[in-house]
Amino acid sequence: MSKTLPDNAIEAIKLDKIYQAQGKGESKHALKSLDLNVPRGSVFGLLGPNGAGKSTFINILAGMVIKTSGTAKIWGIDIDKDSRNARSAIGIVPQEISLDAFFTPREILHVQAGLYGVPKKERRTSELLDLVGLTDKADSYSRTLSGGMKRRMMVAKAMVHSPPILVLDEPTAGVDIELRRALWDSVRALNERGVTIILTTHYLEEAEELCDRIAIINKGEIIAAKTKADLLASAGQKTLHLSLATPPPLPLPDALAQLGAQWRDGRLSISFDPATSNAVDILHKVRLAGFEVSDISTAEPDLEDVFLSLTK
Repeated sequence: MSKTLPDNAIEAIKLDKIYQAQGKGESKHALKSLDLNVPRGSVFGLLGPNGAGKSTFINILAGMVIKTSGTAKIWGIDIDKDSRNARSAIGIVPQEISLDAFFTPREILHVQAGLYGVPKKERRTSELLDLVGLTDKADSYSRTLSGGMKRRMMVAKAMVHSPPILVLDEPTAGVDIELRRALWDSVRALNERGVTIILTTHYLEEAEELCDRIAIINKGEIIAAKTKADLLASAGQKTLHLSLATPPPLPLPDALAQLGAQWRDGRLSISFDPATSNAVDILHKVRLAGFEVSDISTAEPDLEDVFLSLTK
């Protein structure tokens, strides 16, 4: 591996993947000249609808899918020129749980380390089990572990060769809220140790909670790649919720309708773009229309709003 740490943990340049049709079927262009940089040390969210190309991208990095064209680098190492060292710099936690039912977590990690050629003296079995909170289950059969424990065990399994990059593909699918948060803690602990995390998830709350940078992929193309703060700011719209001393007549008077106001759940809701309007002006117009405001709250756009606006 390169002795100088790269600025980007992952680099993709004009990455293309076309699945050729079999028989009379149509070819599928899964990735289309995809350009993407994942900064070293980040928790990077890769979001997109089903079939957007997320799994294809990850499988190219993992060596399970051969790209059609373009360049991909892992930890600064070209996957074509030095595939062995490139792949040793990444750990993949797939969606599917794959653990031998009759092996203990300790045995599973020893076997996995052996497959990666990690010498016995350099194996970090106890450290990894402690990191994912499974020290007390180290010598229990893996079939006795709960679903959340098995998910955390998959994270430990992907880390046996100490890769600087960890890819988590839908890590909390089917996991309840309590176990999801335990996995979040494991992700944060790994990132604090310097591991770059790439997270794919359908839980937008999860991406908003964990990620500092987010890319959205749709139909094989990156349609947004920004810091979380910039991505949320790009949504533009804010919503003002007003409780009125006296409910307005329905349909709403023209003065309110012109503001784009809607009467919902006993409140007047008005969405506006902070770049062109502000809450003070809106309140003034509501009062001029003859309505007294008794309470005010605002709602900021969340990641779901951004995601839906970009992928609709």
